[in-house]
Amino acid sequence: MRSMPALFAFALGLIASALLPSPPSAEQAWPQRPVKFIVPLGAGSGVDIGTRLIGERLSARWGQPVVIENRPGGDGIVAISTFVGAHDDHVLLASPSSSFTAHPYLHENLPYKPGDLLPIARVSNTLITIAVPASLKVETFADLIAMARAQPGKLNWAGTTGALDFSFAGFLQSNGLNMTKVPYRNPVEAANDLAEGRVQVYEAALAIVRPQLEAGKIKPLIMTNSVRAPTLPDVPTATEAGHPELAFDGLVGYFGPPGMPMELRERIAADVRAVTDASIESRLITTGQILNVGGPAEFAQSIEQQRARLAAIAKDLGIKPSQ
Repeated sequence: MRSMPALFAFALGLIASALLPSPPSAEQAWPQRPVKFIVPLGAGSGVDIGTRLIGERLSARWGQPVVIENRPGGDGIVAISTFVGAHDDHVLLASPSSSFTAHPYLHENLPYKPGDLLPIARVSNTLITIAVPASLKVETFADLIAMARAQPGKLNWAGTTGALDFSFAGFLQSNGLNMTKVPYRNPVEAANDLAEGRVQVYEAALAIVRPQLEAGKIKPLIMTNSVRAPTLPDVPTATEAGHPELAFDGLVGYFGPPGMPMELRERIAADVRAVTDASIESRLITTGQILNVGGPAEFAQSIEQQRARLAAIAKDLGIKPSQ
């Protein structure tokens, strides 16, 4: 039997241990070293600029360096493969969902599974426009459709692989329009050819065609987004122009590897929300993006809605998914 002093000391020890803070969980301790964001687009793209702006704020908040690594090419597959192959919760993917949601309909034997990309936080919506050369004698999207019907097979449209390309092809199919697709590896080359009138229609991120727009060489007819572009308030949305089937919000956000706990993903999303203020919002607008922060569950839901939309288009086109 213990003596009274021993029992008293034992009780004090229990009380002291109860008052001590518990050691932090793995989620609370993250990040423990530098964090790397893999970007599937080149330096200077809207996603790249936005990731660098927010990454600088996150670095200060986390007390760790944030590194941005650009891995363009391969329809986003180069960057995704790099991210998936890292098997590291300190290596994240910063990407538009349009870089991969159409992959099952465009590629066979993909080197990753949808479950390899765990949504962490939606950051912004890319502004997307359908534009024509300034020299083309159309003023509205309805004018363009009328011209395409009157001249089947005579108009060229620029296609850069991905969900936008797939969406526009579905629109042409469902409306019985015959345009000739001109494929491009580099979206900037497509924008340059649009300005010179070598192609007559291009659906692309506003940031890509901004130089030609500012030079007065192209005309944006509609925005596919659910809201008008702050920098182009007179350009109607696809829905306002009577074509809701073309409505498409470019989702940009961050993704983590399989097994990243929901608690950690929610905390990272909260950190993103905490560091994105009015100055970040105004900078994103100049890069052709609208700030629209959302958590992992909300981001996942919006991606699934986009996937469902593309699946319906694929069905109309008679294309089966590769996986």
